[in-house]
Parts: sequence; structure tokens; C-alpha cells
Amino acid sequence: MTFIENIKALFSEPFESISTNELENLLASKNIQLIDVRTPEEFKQSHISKARNVPLSQINSFVAPKDKKVYVICQSGMRSKKAAHHLTKKGYQVINVRGGMSQWQGKVIGGQK
Repeated sequence: MTFIENIKALFSEPFESISTNELENLLASKNIQLIDVRTPEEFKQSHISKARNVPLSQINSFVAPKDKKVYVICQSGMRSKKAAHHLTKKGYQVINVRGGMSQWQGKVIGGQK
């Protein structure tokens, strides 16, 4: 590896990331496992219909088959990154949703979108 490749590897995430637009396309065409790591209060206010609420504070209790990818969303992308790191260490195939609900333009349950 070159010096630049080593630096990139050092700062790269151990999981994939997608945009909210990519997530919306996936939700339209596939049955995916989507978890929302915001608080229950935030989730009640507005969430994606196929999302399951697993607050970041309870991410240790998350259990699901490890052969299926887990998509993780929050409000801005920071909590979902933390959850993605944790779930990756537990052996899950994780995909973080960049920008979170603040960037989501699709339909939601509750809220004003």
C-alpha cells in the first residue's frame, strides 16, 4: 500500500454508506431491514414506514439474522454511524444512511413530509 492508501484506510469506515435517495429507491424495489436509531419520541413524530425503532441507547439489544444487510438511519447521520460501527463489530453487514431523516424527501408516518 502507498502512504496515501494507508491514510485512506485509516480513516475509512468499516461499513458502506448510501444517500437517502438511494434508500428511497431500495425501499421501492426491495424488502430491506431498516432500523431507525433515534429516540422513541423522535421516531413517533416522523419515520419511514418500513423502519423499526431501535434507539442508539439500546443498540446492544438488537438481534437479527446476520446474513441480511442492516440499513441504519437517524436524524443527521451521526448516531447511525455510531450504531453502524457497533453493529459491524457484532458481525452485521451494515449500511449507513448519510444525512438521515433531515435529508429524507420520501413519505413518512407522522410529521409534515
